[in-house]
Amino acid sequence: MRRKVKIKFTDFECNLLVNGMNEFRNLLLAEGLPTEDVNKLLLKIIDKSER
Repeated sequence: MRRKVKIKFTDFECNLLVNGMNEFRNLLLAEGLPTEDVNKLLLKIIDKSER
């Protein structure tokens, strides 16, 4: 059974998280590594923060 955890972030924390994940994604791209998982997580964060 998978357990879901919900975390609330302020707008500042959410922006910080998105920027950090985007920098990590850019590093992966520069090294030629896959970014699918990071992309999915970024989209989830951005989608939830817009609500």
